Amino acid sequence: MPPLAHRANTRWLRSFDVTRDSGVRLAELVATLSLAADLGLGHSPEHAIRATLVALDMADELGVSGEERATTYWVTLLAWVGCTADSFELARLFGDDIELRNGTYDVDFAGFPQMTYLLRRAGSDGSLLHRATSSAKLLMSNGRSVVKALSAHCEVTGRFAGRFGLGPEVDRCLAYTFTRWDGRGQPDDAGEAIPVAVRLLHLADLAVAHHRTGGTAAAVAEVRRRRGTHLQPELVDAFVPLAGQLLGRLDDESGWDEIVAAEPTLHRTLAGDELTTALEVMADFADIKSPWLLGHSRGVSELVAAAAAAAGHGPADVLLARRAGLVHDLGRVGVPNTIWDKAGPLTRAEVERVRLHSYYTQRMLQHPGTLAEIGAIASSNHERLDGSGYHRGAAASGVPSLARLLGAADAFHAMGEDRPHRPALTANARVAQVRSEVRAGRLDAAAVDAVLHAAGHAPRRRSPGPGGLTAREVEVLLLAARGATNRAIGEALGISAKTAGSHIEHIYTKIGVSTRAGAALFAIQQGLLPDADPIAL
Repeated sequence: MPPLAHRANTRWLRSFDVTRDSGVRLAELVATLSLAADLGLGHSPEHAIRATLVALDMADELGVSGEERATTYWVTLLAWVGCTADSFELARLFGDDIELRNGTYDVDFAGFPQMTYLLRRAGSDGSLLHRATSSAKLLMSNGRSVVKALSAHCEVTGRFAGRFGLGPEVDRCLAYTFTRWDGRGQPDDAGEAIPVAVRLLHLADLAVAHHRTGGTAAAVAEVRRRRGTHLQPELVDAFVPLAGQLLGRLDDESGWDEIVAAEPTLHRTLAGDELTTALEVMADFADIKSPWLLGHSRGVSELVAAAAAAAGHGPADVLLARRAGLVHDLGRVGVPNTIWDKAGPLTRAEVERVRLHSYYTQRMLQHPGTLAEIGAIASSNHERLDGSGYHRGAAASGVPSLARLLGAADAFHAMGEDRPHRPALTANARVAQVRSEVRAGRLDAAAVDAVLHAAGHAPRRRSPGPGGLTAREVEVLLLAARGATNRAIGEALGISAKTAGSHIEHIYTKIGVSTRAGAALFAIQQGLLPDADPIAL
């Protein structure tokens, strides 16, 4: 494929993007990203959201300033979104990076307890020799590799916050994520030198984690155990009498609406270009999990947008395809790097974990409506027309046209990237492979042709639409299926009503139907109708 040949075809998207109000607020985007970080930490859904609510309640109890309260909001929601930055390095040393992070909540993570925990985890995914080698490296370096990983986490989190435009104070505080009250963290600042927002983060994060596993009593016991070491003593003393009240109200309730309502801004919705930029942050968050994935989501996004334009979709659909491409791999963070970076074949259990990542993508993007629309396409890119895909196992009628394009674009783009188990395929091999998938009934022929055209590979032939329909006949079918009269179809397409009627006769003959309802059912089964806009009759 000519390098980035498809990008020129989508430059006009920015101007279209800028003029539209996305209907999405910054709080909703950051909260969505926090859900992804929860997965990367092995937490239950909405851990960061619940911790933020507790931190805000404590801020109110202590009477912190409005500015510090706002900083606490963003810092607590964002603190763990750097978890993908160190996944590759941590997995090489300790195996499952998600299990490793989750286990740290039960350890006073400093000094001897920290080293003991890390030695117990070192090389846990390999042979006895690998475990011994990993443990030796950890001891000889005195844990410097872990310190570097923590530094990478803070650096990346701060950069993400900066791209959201949250200001220098939020960025400064995020650099203290791994500090401790007793100065034994990273960096080694201690006591009052640690920003108030970070002290509140540490308390709320720990309390919510133990509350979810053992209830209020367990949370209180843990924060008391960390009093004066990890946590500020006065903060613990203020929290304990209120623990039942603060944590109890979180039981069996989603905190989504409350955390969005608590956004410390003017609640401005983002313009279209701002939403796309924020989704690029999510794309980078997903891809930075492994060096093998860097730039993948952005590349797929550009390719599927160009393919959608080549397939005749309008600007709104092209933009939707582009955004879905950016976040189609967001759920990868819920699968450990021991799987993504594995050089050999995956076990059956590992394959099942891989198949979950599209489900995670859907669940994280279910709020609000605009993100849910994007997520519906993004999470369908691994569905296949013969029903062999995942996570829904949908067949042709359940895979809309934009999802077909995204699936083809993702497959084609990934084939051109190195992976742990294989080198990148040549251009000819990629073309042959996706065409093989078409013949096998898994990928859509028209979608593959559009992707190849966008990537600079002229299709071997002009592929007809479903049932042998031409592109114009597909347009007529979609309008007729929605009940448009011959006159309305003619006005919409710039043809006469008589010509529209002739088209309908030919269409019905080709697809073997005799009524509008039959034509509508055909359109639904072929995944054509969901993306069509109704015509004013």
